[in-house]
Amino acid sequence: MKVLYDWLKDYTGDALPSLPELENLLTFHAFEIDGIEEIAGNEVIDVKVLPDRGSDCLSHRGIAREIATLTGTPLQADPLTTPVSLTPETDSLTVSIEDPSRCRRFSAARITGLTVKDSPEWLRARLAALGQRSINNVVDATNYVMLGLGQPLHAYDAEKFPHEGGVWRFGVRMAREGEEVTILGGETYTASPEVQLIVDAKSDAPAGIAGIKGGQLAEIDASTTAIILEAANFDPRTTRRAAQSLRLPTDASKRFENDLSPELAAYGLTAAVALILDIAGGTLEGYVDAYPTPRENPRVDVSLAHIEGLLGMSLGAEAIEDILRRLGFSYERKGDAWAVIAPFERTDIVIPEDVIAEIGRVYGYEHVDAIMPPPAPLAEVNARHYYAERIRETLVGLGFSEIITSSFRKKDEIKLRNALASDKGYLRSDLRKNVKEALLRNAPYMDLLGVSRIQLFEIGTVFCRTDDGADVTEHVSLALGVRTKAGGYAPADDARLREALTALESSLGAPLTTDVHDGVAECDLTSVIANLPSPAAYEPFTPPADVRFRPFSEYPFVSRDIALWVKETVAAADIEAVLREGAGDLLVRLSQFDEFKKDGRVSYAFRLVFQSKERTLTDEEVGVIMERISGMLAERGYEVR
Repeated sequence: MKVLYDWLKDYTGDALPSLPELENLLTFHAFEIDGIEEIAGNEVIDVKVLPDRGSDCLSHRGIAREIATLTGTPLQADPLTTPVSLTPETDSLTVSIEDPSRCRRFSAARITGLTVKDSPEWLRARLAALGQRSINNVVDATNYVMLGLGQPLHAYDAEKFPHEGGVWRFGVRMAREGEEVTILGGETYTASPEVQLIVDAKSDAPAGIAGIKGGQLAEIDASTTAIILEAANFDPRTTRRAAQSLRLPTDASKRFENDLSPELAAYGLTAAVALILDIAGGTLEGYVDAYPTPRENPRVDVSLAHIEGLLGMSLGAEAIEDILRRLGFSYERKGDAWAVIAPFERTDIVIPEDVIAEIGRVYGYEHVDAIMPPPAPLAEVNARHYYAERIRETLVGLGFSEIITSSFRKKDEIKLRNALASDKGYLRSDLRKNVKEALLRNAPYMDLLGVSRIQLFEIGTVFCRTDDGADVTEHVSLALGVRTKAGGYAPADDARLREALTALESSLGAPLTTDVHDGVAECDLTSVIANLPSPAAYEPFTPPADVRFRPFSEYPFVSRDIALWVKETVAAADIEAVLREGAGDLLVRLSQFDEFKKDGRVSYAFRLVFQSKERTLTDEEVGVIMERISGMLAERGYEVR
């Protein structure tokens, strides 16, 4: 959530801390700050609001309220503390809701005689700083109120929206299979029965996708002189499923997905009406408010012992009540316990632990002393984990490296209903293909790694259809692969795999049913483990004596080979010393790959791998190094072949 520092001042006044103080305050008590930047003279703060606070903090007012809580200074202006009334009412608007559990509130206002034009400069500047494109004064007002208070709104052109006898009839219903909706911008979406729609109740024609995007049916333009302004509240699960199925996430859907309070609709609607009347003129004809079941936040009972026991520190009743007041929570004390009710916008406070977490973070988790919990007795040894670890140790001991690849593919047996991406629409049915792809990508780096072959394995879940295709089964699979040359498969790959499989069978004490093909083998590990003895205890782990890590270069490497004749008395180590001296700092790998004797002389062959951490090396640059090395070898009487 990006917020403007100056906009926060509209709520906090001069009590707003400086930017560095504000960043520190929010980071340690509320939200991480992803960045602060200046855009067109505005200080923009990127606040990482987590889902549990999306109901109240995806707005400037919400962040300002949080700052007031943490500083202990009341807001200078808080539009959510003064009750609002949707009056006067009007008979020109009607609302019918098919399922009140999915559309919990639908409020609307009709304004006539307004003028659609460009927004005033102050409004356009604030929206632009937050990455919002200015459309016109009416649409900009709805976006401004959403960013200010968190309530999404939508405006309809009253003349374009179907009406009869001076009455506009709105309906909210679930879509029918295959029903099409054209949204603002002209793009058409095909809805399913899990998508909720706003419709003209008389013709049943879709006017928008509930909680996500308005339709093109009644789009606001320069000719608009009368509007109907909607502020509704939609079920978070329904909204999220619809946005996912349509692949249409919006600023509005993100807010509804986080369970906005239905009470917020009235505040957002009246604020938007006031702003539109101010910058577009017109007359408010009245409101309609369909609110079948008014919502109240639950009473949460919490005790002093529970608070201090869970937080692991002693606060005292006075400190707790001070924090509850700063949070804006109402409470009633009963001895050493409290009955707490959060303000309407805090829909995340439903159990005692929610209240305790709020008290802890406002007080400061830095006051919590770290205590090592006593060791818990082992209740059960997980056979899958136990034998998977044994497999890992065996294969790593043989020089294999474990990989973890994606469970999704572009094509396979089982199609996902909502694909994560165009190339991730199916679940994998095996690991073989993934291991082959990893071998292909890594084989060219053998020289850089200083290995004679690439050896990989993966332990992971795969998903398959049953024989009749009616159901889905899953099991843990083990796949391992070998490549001894960068160009692809070689028979030596299968030979090495069989050695590894033999070692695994010896370690597990059971045969592995698998086929070795093109340097890759795979087996059903779930079936293998099911026939192994149940482990009684985990084997002791001995950590490596010396493990060091260093960053790798992002630039390409260059390899060169050099071979030379020397006297039999010259050792390979002597040659290596000369090569390292001549190669300099760009040499990252040196390996000997050949040696043979003939007529009293020895032939050595070495591979040198060069790489820079700052740039891409050129052939000319490496050529100069190799010429220098050849000269140094010649000076010592060695014959470069």
